[in-house]
Amino acid sequence: MKKTKKFIDCFYTLLLSEKTRENVERLIISIALICFVIHLFIIWMVDLGYISMGNESSKLFTNSISAIYTPFSFILIYEVYLLIYYLPKSITVYIGKQYEIVSLIVIRRIFKDIANLQMSEKWFHEKYNLVFTIDIGAIIVIFFLIFLFYKLSHLKGMKQAQHRETGELAKFIEIKKVVSILLVPLFAVLALYSIPYWFYTNFSFGQGLISDISGVNKIFFNDFFTVLILTDVFLLLISFINTDNYRRVIRNSGFVISTILIKMSFSADGLLNIALIVAAIAFGVIILGIHNLFNQITMPNDKL
Repeated sequence: MKKTKKFIDCFYTLLLSEKTRENVERLIISIALICFVIHLFIIWMVDLGYISMGNESSKLFTNSISAIYTPFSFILIYEVYLLIYYLPKSITVYIGKQYEIVSLIVIRRIFKDIANLQMSEKWFHEKYNLVFTIDIGAIIVIFFLIFLFYKLSHLKGMKQAQHRETGELAKFIEIKKVVSILLVPLFAVLALYSIPYWFYTNFSFGQGLISDISGVNKIFFNDFFTVLILTDVFLLLISFINTDNYRRVIRNSGFVISTILIKMSFSADGLLNIALIVAAIAFGVIILGIHNLFNQITMPNDKL
C-alpha cells in the first residue's frame, strides 16, 4: 500500500506539482507569443501581396486584431491543464476552471468577430455585428456568474476550514490524484492532435478550402469535455463511498449536469450556444448556493 502511494505521489509530482505548473505556464506563454508574432507576420505578408488568400470573407489573415485569436487558443490549452491541476485540490475550483475555459472561448470568439464587424447604421442587420453584440453582453453575465461561484465557494471553504480530513476523504483525494495523472497524457494526446489540425483548418479557411472555422472548438474541447463528464460521473460514484451526505451528493450531481450543458454548447451555434453556457454556469452557481444554505442546518445521519 505504501509503495503504491509512493508511486502515485512520484507521478503526481512529475506531472502536477507546482514546479511543473510553472514550467507548463512558461512554455505555453512562449509558444503563444511566438505564434502571435507568426500570425502578425502572415497578415503583414498578405497586406503586402506576397500571400494571397482566396476566401474574401476570411479576416483571420487580413486584420491584425484577429491575430489575438491565436495566443488565446494556447491560453485555453493552459487553462485545461490548470483544470486537471486543481482536480485533486478542490472540486469547486475544478468546476470553476471549466467555467473559466468556456468564458475564454467566448472572449476568443469576440476577438475573431471584431475583425468582421460592419460599420453601418443598420448595426443589427449584419450577422457578425449581431453575434458580436450578443457575445459582449454574454461575457459580462458569464464573468459575473463566475464571480458569484467563487464567492460562494470561498464562503463554503471558510466554514469548512476546520474540518478534519478523515481516512475515507484522504482515500478519495488519492483517487482524484490518480484520475488527474491519467488525464494529463490524454490531454497531451488531444492537444498534440488538435493544435496541428487547428493550424491546418485556419490555413485552409484562409485559402478558401473550407468555408467555416466555427467547428474548431469541437476538435479539442468537445472531446475533452466528454472525458470530463465521464470523469465527473466516476468521481460522483466514488464519492458515495466517502459520504452519504445528501446535500453533497446533490451538489456533485449538479456539477455533472453543469458540465454536460457546457459540452452541449459546443454543438450549438448563435443564441442557443450562449444560452447553454449561461444556463450551465447559472445552474452551478444556484446548486452551490443552495448547498451552502444546507450547510447552515443540521441534517440527520450526516456522514462527513
